[in-house]
Amino acid sequence: MNEKEIGEIRRRVRRDRSNMTTIYGCYVNGQKEIISEFSKSTGMMSENEAEKYFTLMKRTLSGSVGKNLIDITFRTAQVANSPEHKLLMDLRSSGLKDSEKRQELYRKIIDSVTFPEGFLILIGCDSYDVPFKSKDGESQSDASSETYTYLLCAVCPVKLAKPNLHYDADSKAFQDGGAVNVVSAPEAGFLFPAFDDRSTNIYNALYYTHSQKDNHPDLVDALFCVQPPKPAAEQKKSFEALLTTSLNESCSLDVVQTVHEQLCQCIELHKESKVAEPLLISKEQVKQALKESGVPERNISKFSVEYDSVFGFEAELHPKNIINNKQFLINTPDVSIKVNPERSDLIETRIIGGVKYILICADENVEVNGVNIHIAEGEGALV
Repeated sequence: MNEKEIGEIRRRVRRDRSNMTTIYGCYVNGQKEIISEFSKSTGMMSENEAEKYFTLMKRTLSGSVGKNLIDITFRTAQVANSPEHKLLMDLRSSGLKDSEKRQELYRKIIDSVTFPEGFLILIGCDSYDVPFKSKDGESQSDASSETYTYLLCAVCPVKLAKPNLHYDADSKAFQDGGAVNVVSAPEAGFLFPAFDDRSTNIYNALYYTHSQKDNHPDLVDALFCVQPPKPAAEQKKSFEALLTTSLNESCSLDVVQTVHEQLCQCIELHKESKVAEPLLISKEQVKQALKESGVPERNISKFSVEYDSVFGFEAELHPKNIINNKQFLINTPDVSIKVNPERSDLIETRIIGGVKYILICADENVEVNGVNIHIAEGEGALV
């Protein structure tokens, strides 16, 4: 799913727009015991209560594609005959009214995630009469092309809030409120089936993870029986380590600058083009950047082999998962330097008198601890 398709469904997740008439769920304690199970009519909720439930559900459709929102693809054999896909299809076809199937889903989730203070599982089913869109992008709400029926699930940690003072109107005094269990924003969730090309795609689901460090692979395996990609933070570390180990002494500042600049350019051009599909970077594009920066062919070949080993054969990556396009960062054991990625040309490395230096062009507006300083002619000159 692309950002426009995700946004179209996200805008529906409100009581006054969706046909999600009931929200089902269960509260699980830290010992993985179901404390309570419920079904709540959205029509009977107060406006404030409905807003809180729908906000939690909507959060599972937020974040960055590739980082927080991950496409899950079922194998053809799974769609034809597998218990995990059949369970989701049965839940969808029954509109979540089959209590045994709901219990089966709850148990899959409960057995595969752990939150010390417990968690809340929420799930709803909505049917969306998809309005026809003309080639110029105009929607025609009275001309529906199909009905898209989907499940939306959120897994929300529950945390014990600290006791605090609150005002009691009856006694006209502040009192100790005591500790209460508070529902946090979803840590994980999913949409099934996917809404691809503004149409139902039962071969795909959209998985949500709040954390870029831990995407709960056990939960993905329990729900979909597929292996999720590495978390975004792990992809970045793996890519950085890959450049270090495969390029060895060829891994210079110029090489890292070139790779970073070209990936940033790809991100910017994709943004300007307003293409709906997410941007993906191939191994060949990175190899071309390495070649242009003068990396020897033997190191490029080593990079190619190790890339497949780390990420999978000919895998494509979201560039924002492997670089920070908002920042160019240089670290030594004692110094950190943050640079505008558009001005990494201000940095260079040099060996002077046998000592390695990082040189920064500082012609104007130099501040130290917030104080503007003046660099005098000849000050600290190196020869």
